[in-house]
Amino acid sequence: MAGRKTVEERIVLIDAKIAKKREEIAALEMQKHKLQNPVTMKSVMDKAKKAGLTPEEIAKKLGIEV
Repeated sequence: MAGRKTVEERIVLIDAKIAKKREEIAALEMQKHKLQNPVTMKSVMDKAKKAGLTPEEIAKKLGIEV
């Protein structure tokens, strides 16, 4: 039975599959988070204003001349 894997080898393969699935789940969780909390220009501007930035300061940070 030369083709059989040892228990340790099978465990290593299963651990690798588990790690891959965890990465896939993390990617899906990130997609879900982005869908639930979309970043829009309005939300960014509202947060900038709440942080006390003036429109001129925002434009300057963006490198925009007004």
